[in-house]
Amino acid sequence: MRATMGKEKKQGAKETEQSQNSSESSSGESSLRRTIESITSLISLSYSIKIFAAKWKTIRTKLEDLNSGLEAVENCEASENAVLSGIVSGICQTVNECHEIARRCVNLSYSGKLLMQSDLDILSARLDLHARNLSEVYNAGVLTRRFAIVVLRPGNGACRDDMRFYIRDVMTRMKIGNAEMKRQALLNLHEALVEDDKYVKVVVELSEIVHVLASFLDFSHDVQIQELSAKIVSVISGFGSCKVVLIGAGIIAPLIRVLECGSVVGKEEAAKSLQRLTENSDNGWSISAHGGVTALLKLCSGGDGSEIRAELVGPACGALKNLVGIEEIKRFMVEEGVISTFIGLTRSKDEVLQINSIEFLQNIASGDEAIRVMVAKEGGIQALVRVLTTRSAACSCKVRETALRAIENLCFRNANSISLLIKYGFVDQLMFFLQNGEVSIQELALKVSIRMCGKSEEAKKAMGDANFMTELVKFLDSKSFEVREMAAEALSNMVTVPKNRKRFVQDDRNMCLLLQRFDPKQVNSGNKKLLFSILMSLTSCNSGRRKIAHSGYLKNIEKLAEDEVSDAKKLVKKLSTNRFRSMLSGIWH
Repeated sequence: MRATMGKEKKQGAKETEQSQNSSESSSGESSLRRTIESITSLISLSYSIKIFAAKWKTIRTKLEDLNSGLEAVENCEASENAVLSGIVSGICQTVNECHEIARRCVNLSYSGKLLMQSDLDILSARLDLHARNLSEVYNAGVLTRRFAIVVLRPGNGACRDDMRFYIRDVMTRMKIGNAEMKRQALLNLHEALVEDDKYVKVVVELSEIVHVLASFLDFSHDVQIQELSAKIVSVISGFGSCKVVLIGAGIIAPLIRVLECGSVVGKEEAAKSLQRLTENSDNGWSISAHGGVTALLKLCSGGDGSEIRAELVGPACGALKNLVGIEEIKRFMVEEGVISTFIGLTRSKDEVLQINSIEFLQNIASGDEAIRVMVAKEGGIQALVRVLTTRSAACSCKVRETALRAIENLCFRNANSISLLIKYGFVDQLMFFLQNGEVSIQELALKVSIRMCGKSEEAKKAMGDANFMTELVKFLDSKSFEVREMAAEALSNMVTVPKNRKRFVQDDRNMCLLLQRFDPKQVNSGNKKLLFSILMSLTSCNSGRRKIAHSGYLKNIEKLAEDEVSDAKKLVKKLSTNRFRSMLSGIWH
């Protein structure tokens, strides 16, 4: 019986203890709820205050952050925690005092401006202290998610205040120690930024959130949290006005650490961010100082042991391309073997990677003859010609344009490079683009043709053998004045070679198309100076002189001579002199 009574006594004590705990828990929760409601009321009251506007705006921002933090605590299992209860009690006391100060400001019933300003500064500092204390509780990891009253993202066209409230709620959840809550908050933030770029401005205004992202990149051991943070930074870095905020938050060092040690997805997003941040060359030294150049080079060469992925190497390649403008960094890259690495990347089947690698080679060799020679020695010219091969069906028009521009900028500085182009079959590729290319490619091919035949006798002969002149003369009838000019200039260069002159004159169609340009009825006659230059060269050939002299278009040239056109007078004079010499030669014989 005594045993039964003892059991009943223990059971009663246990129930009493549970009841007391429940009562304390309920009291803690109600105190928390009252504090949240009091802050909400105070925020509303603050909007009616007309004086000390800047100070009240700062206080209101701090109250909103504190409110979001407390609402997050309300959704956790540790609201009865003793330390937390003390913090809530302190916040409640400060908020009550703030209510009193707010009423005095509304009613203009304070004793003096200086004293009120001092009171507001003290109040602001106390709110900062409460926020730090609450943050320490978050970081201690004692809060466990109980249920989620997630603030829904405002719809399209929402006002800035609603957007700020949503982002503050997300930021608060990012600070909570629970990993699941952080992941969900990051996911919500990423979706908001991607779907509506107005949220980017809100995030940047709340610069604290950028610092939180930087810490996640740097110290989080949760792969998902790191990846989501990298994705968010990548989105923000795409907005020029936001880059300063990212740099100010010290984002470069964490991005480079992700590049070195992160997951594949994390590395891809970090590389994208670095590519965008290096568009401003002022950030180059910071990236170099944290080992970023070495990390980017390793990714491009596969030196980090991972398989080369276009999604990763493309932006890494783009970042390095942005950095070659800094002479010291360029020299370091060359010493690290970057040229052979990027020549290898031109073989990629990914368009973006091909374009980035070709542009990198072009940029690093620009204005530097020693590096241009190095590019040629290590097979860069052959690689560029290979990109242009017609058999490469995967090669897009944009890639071909990029390769042609690189050849134009890299290969016409010395005769050796031109000889290599001819050796690797570039002349045939150039002819193909003149005959079959899209308009943009054709114009670029014409431009390259001028450069090529203007620099080398070998090139003129090779282009003559490939029947370039027949194609070029067709462009004299183009609707585009620029195209007609380029075709005439290329022809003018080519017919300075005797063999090319004979070949041109032998084709009656060539002569006819050329002489038609002197018909007054032709609208697209173009620059007569270049056309006269071609005819003057052709008069050095007997059959050329005869065909000009016996053509029906000679009278047009003579008419121009009568009109005092100097080039026409020179041509008529040369034709007349040669006819007179022929007559004397016939009489003598």
